[in-house]
Amino acid sequence: MVCAVNAQQFSGKTQPVSQYELNFKTLATTWDEGIPLGNGMIGALVWQKGNNLRMSLDRADLWDIRPMKDLHLKEFSYKWVEEQVEKKEYDIVQKYFDDPYDNEPAPSKIPGGSLEFDIQNWGTVTSVKLSLKDAICEVKWDNGTILKTFVHATQPIGWFRFENLKEEFTPHLLMPKYQGEITNSGDPVGGDDLARLGYKQGKVTQEGNSISYEQEGWGGFKYQISLTWKKINNTTIEGVWSISSQDPNKEINPLASSIIKKALQRGYNTDLKSHTLWWAKFWNQSAIQIPDSLLEKQWYLEQYKFGSAARKGAPPISLQAVWTADNGRLPPWKGDYHHDLNTQLSYWPSYSSNHLEEAAGYIDHLEKNKANYKRYTKMYFGVDGLAVPGVTTLDGTEMGGWIQYSLSPTVSAWLGHHYYLQWRYSMDRKFLEQKAYPWIKDVAKFLEQITVKDEKGFRKLPISSSPETNDNDISAWFNQNSNYDLALMTFTFKAASELAEELGLKQEAIHWKQIQNEFPDYAISVNNEMMITPTLPYNNSHRHFSHLMAIHPLGLIKWEDGEKSQALIKNTIKLLDTIGPDYWCGYSYSWMANIKARAKDGEGAAKDLEIFAKAFCLKNSFHVNGDQTKSGYSKFQYRPFTLEGNFAFAAGLQEMLLQSYAGFIEIMPAVPVLWKNISYDKLRAEGAFIISASKENGLVKQVKIVAEQGGKTKLKIPFKNWIVDSKNSVKIKQLSEDFLELTFKKNGSLVLKNNPN
Repeated sequence: MVCAVNAQQFSGKTQPVSQYELNFKTLATTWDEGIPLGNGMIGALVWQKGNNLRMSLDRADLWDIRPMKDLHLKEFSYKWVEEQVEKKEYDIVQKYFDDPYDNEPAPSKIPGGSLEFDIQNWGTVTSVKLSLKDAICEVKWDNGTILKTFVHATQPIGWFRFENLKEEFTPHLLMPKYQGEITNSGDPVGGDDLARLGYKQGKVTQEGNSISYEQEGWGGFKYQISLTWKKINNTTIEGVWSISSQDPNKEINPLASSIIKKALQRGYNTDLKSHTLWWAKFWNQSAIQIPDSLLEKQWYLEQYKFGSAARKGAPPISLQAVWTADNGRLPPWKGDYHHDLNTQLSYWPSYSSNHLEEAAGYIDHLEKNKANYKRYTKMYFGVDGLAVPGVTTLDGTEMGGWIQYSLSPTVSAWLGHHYYLQWRYSMDRKFLEQKAYPWIKDVAKFLEQITVKDEKGFRKLPISSSPETNDNDISAWFNQNSNYDLALMTFTFKAASELAEELGLKQEAIHWKQIQNEFPDYAISVNNEMMITPTLPYNNSHRHFSHLMAIHPLGLIKWEDGEKSQALIKNTIKLLDTIGPDYWCGYSYSWMANIKARAKDGEGAAKDLEIFAKAFCLKNSFHVNGDQTKSGYSKFQYRPFTLEGNFAFAAGLQEMLLQSYAGFIEIMPAVPVLWKNISYDKLRAEGAFIISASKENGLVKQVKIVAEQGGKTKLKIPFKNWIVDSKNSVKIKQLSEDFLELTFKKNGSLVLKNNPN
């Protein structure tokens, strides 16, 4: 090793976001293939319906939050369910707690409305383009007409601009059909007809160049869509739309009609400038370049959708976020908040992609609903502390469903992992004190009360489950801890102890550590594979890898722990691949890529990501759960759109490029051998370290580390020989042939460079 300093600075390559536009020769003719635009609060899908250009409009807080009918009976308790399981009388449990979700149309996310423009005389479409760089959709017709449209990055408005118009036209604002014949009911996957909600049909009113639609929902909830436009010259029209909502029990929001008036005064060009500035900042947060154009493009599309769906101050990403189905029906699975996988996977990529601000919307939502979660905890479990329903409305109220998961006792523990990650990746002390530790502590208090000791003195849940093993049958309950529940409980007490220690709360740290040590080991088969429970091996293809939580995402079983853990991880992955993907969904492939990346299997991770991108996404990049190619990647071949698979894909690729979960930073730990040239700028590692790195001709060339908060970390040295290319406020100590210890002052930086000589 040679250690020297020179003045050359690290410089990453220009990110390729500009080359990864969506380009089509025609407009989509179904809503779920439309061009997606959004800002976390409002969204639009651009497509063609009949002879009309259609923009399906949505807002994240358009919700019917009526209580789930007949759910809160006197029997609504974990203890009562435990008794029925013990008596093997489960039909009554399904009737009381599962059936309402299937049979009732609400509570549910609801759609907004749509804009239509008559384009039948414009000729054929010649191009449809979504520019990821500035989040603008452009459509061209062969008569020369051009549409440019965007949803503003930070304001609750959407703009459209038509250029080269050959004739006058009037936009139309259409309302969903909340009245009419009911042909679909009791179909939570396909969606019930909107008419089942029982709303009076809203009104559309027009005055000059302004149109408004007002709709009243359940319990006095109202929303308004307003549209206005003006003629710029003989061939150009600019228009703006907005959606506002109003809950009678909440602070008054500005009406859409007043929002659009102010926007029209500012003008299209003024708003376009502030919009593109936000997206420029977003794209400057991180960038990657890999020698696989399919995966690279998909990563940028996922980043784009994340930037369109996640925002601090807006509701978090639900199943479809701001792109609710525009088909006259309720969205798949009511468009709700599924916390048994869906919301969690949606935020996996936010941490290492350096988008903590957008991820904060998730945490803020959980904090906002904390009192409601504690009400549920007391009501259903009969104890204090914090449990969260696995399936909830916008305000965090339980909705029922398969209650092994929708009312699972460890949901709040998995959500606590996101609090933990937000702390570890930000090192924000205030966040640790005010949010992360209080949440995890409350979950630990709850789990301490609800667990019991078995005959060997180990802690266990009275009844346990593993999403979504055995669906909603009585056999989905286990009298031993599932590996899923065990991993989440172990993580909670481990994290509680760690964070209490960090805050100087030594007695609390000792207490949580004692509780952690009272849990048994994980269930492992005679073939050294992770099981679902001590008596149930993984022996059937299944979409949800809940039994592997200890490996990923929780990192309780690490490849870095040595040969024993490596053998367990390899055998477990081999078993999953051997049994096969018959009943995997798209998100299963994304999750498997994350797991394989943790096992340092770059080829395997890349293959699973490739299958996801090719087989489980529509042309606009939306994940639709089933194998659309019918190539044997899954027996699920349906197409309900949900987002978690998309975002888990991005996380999987990031795991291939950078890992820091094991207590040190590892550069490109799981990339295929054939990926000779790679670079990334400003990915984020635990400890609030910003990492840029490049590989050329198969060798890591240089690594740059910036310490946002200062502090100490370890780096697994990615070179045989290295030089210090530049450094600022950092101390370097070589711990071994493989590791450096780096101690930074705040905003200190270091550039290491390969020295092949």
